[in-house]
Parts: sequence; structure tokens; C-alpha cells
Amino acid sequence: MSWIVLTCFAAFCQAWRNAFQSKLSKQLNVIGVTLSRFLLASPLALLYLYGLYQWQPTGLPSFSAKSWGFIISAAVMQIVATALMVVLFKQKNFAVGAGLAKCEAPVAAFLGVLFFGTTLTYWGWLGVAVGAIAVLILSSPDMIRNISIKTVAIGLACSTAFALTSLWIREASLSLSLPFPHSAAWILFLVIFIQTLILTTYLFIRDKETLRQMFKQRKLVTMTSIASFFGSLGWFSAMSLQTVPYVKTLGQIEIFFMMLISAFWLKEQTRRKDIFALLLVAVAATLVIFQ
Repeated sequence: MSWIVLTCFAAFCQAWRNAFQSKLSKQLNVIGVTLSRFLLASPLALLYLYGLYQWQPTGLPSFSAKSWGFIISAAVMQIVATALMVVLFKQKNFAVGAGLAKCEAPVAAFLGVLFFGTTLTYWGWLGVAVGAIAVLILSSPDMIRNISIKTVAIGLACSTAFALTSLWIREASLSLSLPFPHSAAWILFLVIFIQTLILTTYLFIRDKETLRQMFKQRKLVTMTSIASFFGSLGWFSAMSLQTVPYVKTLGQIEIFFMMLISAFWLKEQTRRKDIFALLLVAVAATLVIFQ
């Protein structure tokens, strides 16, 4: 049941990361906010990998062309997903923007079953469905009648990008001939390193001003990177142990942490339908845990 603890930890850290990114989106452009997620996470991931080998020595991984394909695809797709998440923050308030991206769970379920050989029990499907309903309720500004088509389109694209990222991360971890948690640690480091390299190179060549603005916001950038690293550590590890739809459905408890942060740190009002959505998330989490 380690995946349950890891998922809850990841959801807590991700809620804070999203909150920090929401703040940063007011001072930085989309690429700058996206890089803030990865910038300092690379050395932290390398330090974690080193510490893991000191604690439990094992062999080095053997990477096939298939493994590298999963790793690079996941790295690029997560950049796209994060950028879309930042765009969502600019469309609606923090809670709605982050809530829309939580459609990742049902999308991952369908894509996983169709293309990745994922299998779910009937109770598991029910849990994913209940979680999806909770997200739809949360994501609507004023229930379904006033929902923004543009925001829904961006949210669906964001969810799909995150779902593909998660599925490829799991496949990459399973493709390595290493035990857990070493396999997850290697994928964590390589994915974050590739993302940092891509975005830093792009900004250095095309937009040095954004790098200067990031330095001015270094405290918030640092908090974003740290929260992102611990969140990714939890997600990558959990998805190495359990199928993505179950992990992401349970991960919707992030909504609870998100509401607390929105109310007490971002000073946003919690609505009655958000409480109802949270209750549905609790039902969905129970179903996937005991499926």
C-alpha cells in the first residue's frame, strides 16, 4: 500500500507547487513559470539518486531505445502540460484552473486501456468516473450553464498532456532492469534534467529577460522548484508501483489541499459546490483504494 502514502504526499506537494506557480504567473510569462517548476529540481533529483545508491547499492540501469523514447516523450509532454496549466491560471482563478487539469485521471484510464495495456476493475472504473464528475463540478465557474468552452478546451488539452506524461513515465520506469525505488529515481532525474536543459537553453537564446525576471523572483522560484521536486518524487514512485488511473484518481485529494491553500493563502472564497466535489473525491479515493 506504499503507493497510497506516496500519492497523498505527491498531491499535497503539488497543491503547493500549483499555488506558487499561480503567484509566479502574475510576474513571469508561461515559459518562465514552467521552467521555475524544473530549475532547481534537477540537482535535488540527482542528490536523491545519489543518496539512494548510498543507502541501497545496486547496479546501473541499461537504457534501450524504447526507454529513451518514453523518457524524452514524457519530458517534452510534461513541459507542454505545465505550460497549459499556467495558461489555465490566467483564464480562471487558482482553484478552477488546477481543478480542470484533474481530468487527467479519466483520460489516463481511457488512454491506458486503449494503448498501454492497463486493466481496471469495475470498482476502479466507478472510482475514476466519480472522480471525473467531481472535477467537472469543481471546474465549472457557475455550474454547467455558464462554463467557458475555451477554458474547457485548454483544460482537456492539459489533462491529456499530463495523462500521456504519466503513462510514459510508468512505462519508462518499468522498462528499466532495476528494482524499485531506483528505477523511479533514475526516470525522475532524467526527465527533470531534460526539461531543465530544454527550457534553459531556449530562454538563454531567445529570452534572457525572463531569466533576469526569474532571478528577481528567486524566492518564489525556489519554493516552486522544491515543491515540484517532492511532488514529482511522490508521483513517479507511486506510478512505478500502481497503474496511472488509480494513482491519479486518488491524487484528486489534492482538491482538499488546494481549497485550504486557496482559502488561507490565496484568499479565494470556497463555494458550496466545491465542498460537494470534495465529498465525491473522497468516495472516488475510497473506491480505488479498495478496488
